[in-house]
Amino acid sequence: MTLKLYAHPFSSYSQKVLTALYENETPFEWCELSPEHPEHYSAFCEMWPIKRFPLLVDGDRILTEATTIIEYLHLHYPGPVKLLPDDPDLALEVRNMDRFFDNYISTPQQKPVYDSLRPEDKRDPQGVQDARDLLDRAYGWLDKYMEGREWAAGKDFSMADCGAGPFLFYADWTHRIDPKFSNVLEYRKRLLARPAFKRAVDEARPYRHLFPLGAPDRD
Repeated sequence: MTLKLYAHPFSSYSQKVLTALYENETPFEWCELSPEHPEHYSAFCEMWPIKRFPLLVDGDRILTEATTIIEYLHLHYPGPVKLLPDDPDLALEVRNMDRFFDNYISTPQQKPVYDSLRPEDKRDPQGVQDARDLLDRAYGWLDKYMEGREWAAGKDFSMADCGAGPFLFYADWTHRIDPKFSNVLEYRKRLLARPAFKRAVDEARPYRHLFPLGAPDRD
């Protein structure tokens, strides 16, 4: 039975899962959540009233949350690229870095974006500044961590890098990575050159006008 992915190409968490799927050339049916496909959105909302994507359907199984989806793919649709290593200690490092990118890059990155969509009198300038400060601290920690590393955990591309790609990609749009964090910037370049993530980025190019803060003319 064909996997079905309910997602949007411009969504960072959708790109996280797409990167994993593309890494192993895993076949799936693309159910794009867009105004052009109201039937997909209707089915998606019925399955997951929380209305947060991506969502993966495999027969009668419904998987939510990007990390859980990638772990499911690793267990049930393995490919040549092991996104979670066999060694349990190394797998723990992958999971730890996966949480780092989710919690300390993606979450604060989204705060200025969503705040810009609020009415002027409903905005939260202190919350936005707190998010930007957290991003700076995260960039600083990651810069030291990535010293001498190619990928986020161990020597191989992993689930942690699947998330790092889209999260650092958009974070640099929202809150520029200071040039002094050269290891972070070089890591971001490697991620953008990775064919699986590059494909996800290229597929999202037609939607760049949707970025609330204005997509920069780069990347």
